[in-house]
Amino acid sequence: MVESLQDTSSDALQDILQEVLPAPVRALAEADFSAVARAFGDAGFTVAEPADGILTIRRPRTSRPAVLLSVGVHGDETGPIELTAYLLDALAREPQALAVDLMVCVGSIGAIRAGKRFIDADLNRMFRAERGSLAGTAEAARADEMIAATAAFFADAGPERWHLDLHTAIRASHYPTFAIVPELIEAGARERLVGWLGEAGIGAVILNRETAGTYSFHTAEHYGAAGSTVELGRIGTLGRNDLAQFAAASAALDRLLRGQPSPPDAQASPHLFRVAQNIIKLSDGLTMAFGRETQNFTPLRQGDEIARDGDTVYTVQHAEEFVVFPNPDVRIGLRAGMMVVRIG
Repeated sequence: MVESLQDTSSDALQDILQEVLPAPVRALAEADFSAVARAFGDAGFTVAEPADGILTIRRPRTSRPAVLLSVGVHGDETGPIELTAYLLDALAREPQALAVDLMVCVGSIGAIRAGKRFIDADLNRMFRAERGSLAGTAEAARADEMIAATAAFFADAGPERWHLDLHTAIRASHYPTFAIVPELIEAGARERLVGWLGEAGIGAVILNRETAGTYSFHTAEHYGAAGSTVELGRIGTLGRNDLAQFAAASAALDRLLRGQPSPPDAQASPHLFRVAQNIIKLSDGLTMAFGRETQNFTPLRQGDEIARDGDTVYTVQHAEEFVVFPNPDVRIGLRAGMMVVRIG
């Protein structure tokens, strides 16, 4: 069925998915919060939709953890949309169980509707002051909406702030689930985040010192949130994702939103890595020294060539580095891959 869907035109695909998608998934994919908003509003919560595809749910005059949950920042990464849709639907049936102030953001609404990764450019590179030639793109305008809503959400929040930006990866990985965590997060909050990621079944955590214009780095840097870009397995077709691969993450997220403690048999701590170097695309002549089938976390040895871009040659500087997100097709000036080293 997946193969036949992929061969279908975008309009026909949307018609098919409209017929087969469960109502909660269809609503979230279409950025329709009406049923969820009504349920929480009727239960006495303060509910707002500051922009299309963004919902905030608060308890008036209380101090609660603030959790931002974002999905669909890349329009073809549909698994987290399904996961989140079912969690929201369950909470809407018993709204008093929600123990946090919550913001849900559906990122690339237009790309989700079109069944594409993005419309003009990668939204997850737009959370930066300088956008150069991308300033006039649809994603730049959407990022501005998300930034404004995020600033308002965290403006009056207490000290416990979370941002989980849920993704799925394009390529296979030696660690099927992994996360990128900004190293600038306060040490205690970062330790709690890494512990939660282990509980969510995340196999590896990469500590990153430098922004690549990502949403989670933005919230960590500007609002002190324990933010993370979380890769939950492989890309799949909306309505056709294997939800079993998200089971641990779904259970951990449900406990976080309900304020429940970790179970005694929580998952082991993730393996820890740190970014050693970023591979920046300087020209359209960039070539990688390995094929497109290369998996994330493939190890390379000191001195091995990583990429070549004109007179610039990127090589492995440490005894062993692992390649993550290699993609020579990004725009000039953007990160075409990162190399990480194992630290724990």
